[in-house]
Amino acid sequence: MRTRPLATLSIVALLLCALLAPATAQQKKPKGKSQVNSSWDVEAKEYFGTPASEEAVRRGLMWLASRQSPDGHWVSGGYQNDIGITGLCILSYLSAGHQPGRGRFGLNLNEATDYLVNAAHLDGTYGAPGLIRAAGQSGPAMYGHGFATLALAEIYGMTHRKDVKRKLEAAVQLIQNTQNQNGDLRVDGGWRYDPHQGDADLSVTVVQLLALRSARNAGLRVTQSVIDKAVAYIKRCSNARDGGFNYQVTSRQSGPARTGGALLSLFMAGEGQSPECQNGLAYLAANPLNRLNEYAYREHYYYALYYITQAMYQAGGSYWREWYIPIRERLVKAQDPQGSWSLRDGSSEAGVPYATAMAVLALQVPAGLLPIYQK
Repeated sequence: MRTRPLATLSIVALLLCALLAPATAQQKKPKGKSQVNSSWDVEAKEYFGTPASEEAVRRGLMWLASRQSPDGHWVSGGYQNDIGITGLCILSYLSAGHQPGRGRFGLNLNEATDYLVNAAHLDGTYGAPGLIRAAGQSGPAMYGHGFATLALAEIYGMTHRKDVKRKLEAAVQLIQNTQNQNGDLRVDGGWRYDPHQGDADLSVTVVQLLALRSARNAGLRVTQSVIDKAVAYIKRCSNARDGGFNYQVTSRQSGPARTGGALLSLFMAGEGQSPECQNGLAYLAANPLNRLNEYAYREHYYYALYYITQAMYQAGGSYWREWYIPIRERLVKAQDPQGSWSLRDGSSEAGVPYATAMAVLALQVPAGLLPIYQK
């Protein structure tokens, strides 16, 4: 718990004042104003979770558990064996306070973790050594690898499983080895779909940076220059015209989803006060998810909710309040009777389990239970 102990003399002075003050002189809190006693009070008041949103999370996790494959992974849409989907499902359980081997979903998390560990091949079976990839997997290799590495890093920070650490170290090294470091400002510092250098885009780079940040938090060694180059690449994707973020350095089209991802990665790298981050926040504030802006969010709906909610939580204040409360109500209302989130709200080619995991992650942001995203 965060505390701010007072000096001894200050405590004595306060006690003397309390003893000498007459009982009738007790101060009253001004009407209409809240009294804040600690930072925990502020966080509690800005939690904004409700019994309805908490019940939605519980039902969503129950539904995901009922759809888990016997070997521990999830099939979602056209993604039959995608380790990225499984990584996101793991993160959704962790975000609600569940841990491997404990409680109602402990076995589910154990099996899902085992699946990712077994999919991390040190011998380069399905790609470069260290790549986390399952047989028959569809989808971009590095995209899935990034989310799987992030999930394993969070798991390792909680469990310190030796088998997880061995595979996680190799996965982290693969990310570092495949970063573009050729000095070409169009790609330098970024990653793209395949585990080799040569191209880069914002969305893949964001998830690699988050995975590295989580691994460092868990005690693994991460080269600082890799982080610095990734941050520089993300900043170069900033669109000077409107403050949003482009898909690649050479493109000139901002979007809410990629702006949310860029902002979260900048916050995680300690760049929350940078001009690029502050301009991105202004862009999102000017382009909220509402009736007039539905189309801008439609293409990557759940992806946008996941990243923007995390970023607004880091920003705090009016950014957080004005974003989260409408999103919370929207998600609670959109949940299907069986507990999942369907594609009717904007669609996702990645399928219903993916949408459900992302919805849970967005709803759980204010709980602050995932170590990587804690303030």
